[in-house]
Amino acid sequence: MLIYSTDITSRLRWIATTLLGNEVAFTSSKEDFIVCETLKINYSFERISNDEFFIQPNGLLSQTTIQSQLIECFKWNGLTVFFKTIGDIPFDIFAAAFYLLSRYEEYLPHIKDNYGRYAAANSLAYKENFLHLPLVNLWMKEWEKEVNAKWQIMQGNAYQFCISTFSFIPTYDIDIAYAYLHQPILKNVIGFYKDLLKTDFDKVLERATVYSNKKTDPFDVYNWLDALHEKMQLTPIYFFLTCIKKGKYDKNLTIRNKALQQLYRQLAAKYSFGIHPSWKSGDDELQERLGKKQKHNLLLKEIQALNKLTEQPIKKSRQHYLRFEIPHTFRKLISVGITEEYSMGYGGSNGFRASYCLPYYWYDIEKESITSLQLHSLCFMDANAIFKKDYSVDEAAIELKQYFDIVKLVGGEFICLFHNHFLTEQKEWLEWRRLYENFLKTTC
Repeated sequence: MLIYSTDITSRLRWIATTLLGNEVAFTSSKEDFIVCETLKINYSFERISNDEFFIQPNGLLSQTTIQSQLIECFKWNGLTVFFKTIGDIPFDIFAAAFYLLSRYEEYLPHIKDNYGRYAAANSLAYKENFLHLPLVNLWMKEWEKEVNAKWQIMQGNAYQFCISTFSFIPTYDIDIAYAYLHQPILKNVIGFYKDLLKTDFDKVLERATVYSNKKTDPFDVYNWLDALHEKMQLTPIYFFLTCIKKGKYDKNLTIRNKALQQLYRQLAAKYSFGIHPSWKSGDDELQERLGKKQKHNLLLKEIQALNKLTEQPIKKSRQHYLRFEIPHTFRKLISVGITEEYSMGYGGSNGFRASYCLPYYWYDIEKESITSLQLHSLCFMDANAIFKKDYSVDEAAIELKQYFDIVKLVGGEFICLFHNHFLTEQKEWLEWRRLYENFLKTTC
């Protein structure tokens, strides 16, 4: 596939190769473009030949600044599109995809949520009601049909864009490894009396039986998950909250705890895993950006601790509470050796934050450079369904299956996020545990 443009920018190179694969070539020579016999895409302001596929630019990919963009949405083949131009399709698909995948809007001024995150409600996807869709993947399917129709007439055969294969990756955030077991005695004593004062006798009994080793800790669902993974032939990824010290949002046992160390070693020996950076490490990053020098690189210390414990390189990451800020957090992750990031989702709403469901390399717009950090999008998190949407179990099951089906349709990478402490046999979570098990049984 050859793309002609009078202005071959790094923005154009990145989005074209992301969407079409690394076999794409570029030229600014009309002569070379005209004589080429493969599929030709003319990305310029005027047509050159009859055997090309013409896309007229809207100008975004030639810009070198970050500025508010005029966006007016309309429909094409039943899908929401924007950046209207005149060509063989009625919009600049490269610029529109660049806007969404690069998270361009997150560089612009915006109001943060209560956790300091970019809120879903700020996004174009939310405002225009396509957050529930991997819209760019759907665009590509429709565009391929248009290209094929023209290619069939010219060449007598079909042309296929790069083919992606559907994959399902269940992922788990271990925010609180154990509810009672291995916790400090004082914490359990205080918790015991709090439950007693609230007349929560089920919790009183549960705590007592666990602490006396008569019952498994309710958050210890790891053997149950092991059995599901083996039966369904799944390859999950675990993200370990690795606290140097505990805090308001870092409630897990510290990495010095022997029981936690044993658990992490066992899981790391079986499955892919990554770091779940502490909230405190995010605070330190924020202070650094404000010009306040920190004594230690806490994120690096957490990575080093997990590396020492598991004796494996730490290359994967997912942010605690999905709390990150573009471009700062991603640059920080690159600086400490992270190569795969799994936070591309919202901490307040399910859906496709980048409107895309295949892995891709992050583009740093401020530096106008393609980076080594590969982003993986998640579209469903249990906590969003439970706390933000207040869904019933049945409603959540429908939503989860809808996301699975749409990602499978476009040959994407389906990533869901569950927490061990919402998959317990406690009466308040038992139906959610059954939801997840039924989902795996019916889809795998």
